[in-house]
Amino acid sequence: MIYCVIPQPLESELLDKLRRYYADDPNVTVIVDRRRGSRRERHSAGGGKRELRDRRRPRVTGELPGLATD
Repeated sequence: MIYCVIPQPLESELLDKLRRYYADDPNVTVIVDRRRGSRRERHSAGGGKRELRDRRRPRVTGELPGLATD
């Protein structure tokens, strides 16, 4: 599937033209980007469901045995 994404300010100018152009191609879908702003901005909450956590494995407790030497 290929998405042809149109910015919202250009919707009235391009949407109908591009839909007609890609009408015969079932692999292309023309959509309008309706996002209001970037979710990656510092003051943005994004989806609000982000959980910050340490994804590293916890360290093994205790001491490791020494290596055998010849």
